[in-house]
Amino acid sequence: MLLKRTIYRILPLAAFAASILVTPGYAQVTDQRIVRIAELEIDPSQLAAYKAALQEEIEASIRLEPGVSALYAVSVKDQPNQVRLFESYSSQSAYESHLRTAHFLKYKASTQTMVKSLTLIETDPILLGSK
Repeated sequence: MLLKRTIYRILPLAAFAASILVTPGYAQVTDQRIVRIAELEIDPSQLAAYKAALQEEIEASIRLEPGVSALYAVSVKDQPNQVRLFESYSSQSAYESHLRTAHFLKYKASTQTMVKSLTLIETDPILLGSK
């Protein structure tokens, strides 16, 4: 009887845990997924041009590269020239491939004088979710 009650308590928890791993809005984190955060300071006088170049690069990356999982760009509240990028790639090779694409190389070349500083932060993904 005790075993039966224990099984009935564990089964719903196991089912819930399994559903999280297969729900489309969550990415199962593996050792291969690459997630980076970039902190950029943009020359305020070139901010509009930078945003246009960034938009072109992100749209091309999402549309053309299957290994690009997500690219998000935000600015720090009340500091529009402080830009933060969240980048997620399916693997190290997908990230390296991204760095060699024509659209990324164009972005890097065209924004070279706009970016005053760039800090790349390596991360260890825990759980990635989206809706």
